[in-house]
Amino acid sequence: MRFGAAAAAAALSIALAPPALAKTLRYASQNDPQTVDPHAANLLAASRLTSQVYDTLVWRDANWKPTPWLAVSWSQPLSTTWRFKLREGVKFHDGTPFTADDVVFSVDRALSPTSQMRTAIQGVESARKVDELTVDLVMKEPNPALLQHLTQFRIMSRAWAVKNKAERPQDYKNKEDTYAARNANGTGPYKLKEFSPDVRVVLEQNKEWWGHKARVFEGNIDEVVMLPVTSAATRIAALISGEVDLVIDPPTQDVARLKSNAQLKVIEGAEMRVQYLAFDVHRNELLYGSEKKKNPFKDLRVRQAVAHAVDAEAIQRVVMRGLSKPTGSIITDLVVGYDPGADKRLPHDKERAKQLLAEAGYPQGFDVTLDCGNNQPAADICQAIAAMLSQVGIRVKPNIIIQANFFPKLEKWDSSFYLLSWGGGVTSDALYTLNALLHSVGQKGEGDFNMGRWTSLEMDRLIARVKVEPDPARRNAVISDALVLANRELPVIPLHQQLIPWAMRKNVSAWFSPVNTVYFYKTRLD
Repeated sequence: MRFGAAAAAAALSIALAPPALAKTLRYASQNDPQTVDPHAANLLAASRLTSQVYDTLVWRDANWKPTPWLAVSWSQPLSTTWRFKLREGVKFHDGTPFTADDVVFSVDRALSPTSQMRTAIQGVESARKVDELTVDLVMKEPNPALLQHLTQFRIMSRAWAVKNKAERPQDYKNKEDTYAARNANGTGPYKLKEFSPDVRVVLEQNKEWWGHKARVFEGNIDEVVMLPVTSAATRIAALISGEVDLVIDPPTQDVARLKSNAQLKVIEGAEMRVQYLAFDVHRNELLYGSEKKKNPFKDLRVRQAVAHAVDAEAIQRVVMRGLSKPTGSIITDLVVGYDPGADKRLPHDKERAKQLLAEAGYPQGFDVTLDCGNNQPAADICQAIAAMLSQVGIRVKPNIIIQANFFPKLEKWDSSFYLLSWGGGVTSDALYTLNALLHSVGQKGEGDFNMGRWTSLEMDRLIARVKVEPDPARRNAVISDALVLANRELPVIPLHQQLIPWAMRKNVSAWFSPVNTVYFYKTRLD
C-alpha cells in the first residue's frame, strides 16, 4: 500500500527520535526505491539509494567530470583493453576486502540477461584479473565514453553475493524477490540499515569508508531516514513543521510559497533529463485503443499530428509554473553531443494536426490510452496532454499507474502510448541515451528502454559509429545526424527539460547534482 496522509504521518513520527548527538537527516520524496540491487533496475529512484551504498570505479568531481574512485588510475595498454589500478585498503560493509575478483564478478553480473545496467559498461565484453588490485576490462568494441559510463557501474562483493545466492541480478520487470533486492553490502559512504519498501529506508554512515581518509567525505550526516510520501500536501506540511529536513520534489505550485518562508530555503538547477512521449510502433494493431485493424502510430503523419497538437509552452506555463525548458531534443545542452541545430520542435498547430490525421485516414480521430506514472509532475502533464490531443480528435484516456507497476508494464511492451523521462546525465554523453532509447531492441544492452520497439537500420548504423569514433568532432557530427533523424521520424516526442527545485530547512546544506540526486556524503546539517 502506498502512503496516504495517515500512514505518512505515522511513518514520520517513527523517524523523529534521533540520538541526541547524531546528525539525522530526514528526507522525503514521492518516489520509493523498490529494489536495492545495483544491477537490477535502471531507475532514478533506485539509483538514488544504491549510489549511497555502492561505489563505482570512476565517479564525478564538482564539475561533473570523471574522477578516480575505487580505481585510482587507468590506462589502455591495448586498443581493446582498459587497465584499472584499484584503491588499496577498501573494505565492504561486512569487513571483507575489495579486490579485482569483485570487479570481475560485477562485470559478469551487470552483463547478465536480467540486468538493466548493461549500458553502464557499454562496449565491455569481459573483465580479467591481473592481480589483486589490477583488473582489465576487455572491449568487444571501442567506447570513447567508457569512463562516463562507468560512473553508473556499481561494484558488489563476490563472496557476499555467492553466500546469499545473489549471483545474478533480480528480474525486476517480473517482480522477482531476491536477497540482494532487499539487502546490500557495498563499499560506499553509507550502510543500509533498514529497507522497508513503501515505508522507509534507513542509512547509517560508514565510519570505515575509504573516502574519509581520502578527504572526499564533505558532510556530517550520521543517519539518513528516506521517507516515501506520495501526498504532496503531506510532504510540504512535514517540511514546514520541521518533521522532515529536505524534500526533493516540492510541487511546482508551492515553490514560490516555500521561498518566502524564513525557516526554509530552495535551491534550483537544471536536470540532465528530458520528459517525452513515446509510441508503440511495432504492433500492427492498437493494443489499447479503438483502432484494432491497424496501428495509427505506425504512420509518421499521426506522430507528427501528436507533436503539433502538444503545446509544450503551455505545459511550461500552467503545469510546470516556469520550471521547465521546452525542447525538441532527447538530450539536454548539458550532455556531450548536444547540437542546437538538432533541437527543433514542430510548432504548436492544431489545424495542421487535424490535417495530418485526415491525410493518414483518421478524419474523426481515434481513441487511445496514455500510460503515465503517478509521480508528479508527470501525472499532471499526462492530463494536460490528454486535453490538448482531444482538441484535434485524438481522444486520450489517461492511465495513471503507481511507479512500482508502471515500469514493469512498459518493460513488457504492454503499452500503446506512454509518457516517460530519461536522464542522460548519468553518463553525460549522448551515446547512453541513443543506445537505450533509439537503438533497435537487441540482446546485449541495445534498446533496453526502447519500449515502443521502433526499428531503424539507419539509426542503428549511426549509433554503431558513435560507439567507436575516437575523434570528438567527427563523433559529435554523427550524434547530430542521429538526433536529426529522431526528430524527423519521431519515435519519441521530447517535451521539456525540467528545472528542479529542492526545498529544505535553513540548516541543511546540499550540493545540487544535475541528476536530481542528493549525495549524502556531501550534505550537512548544522
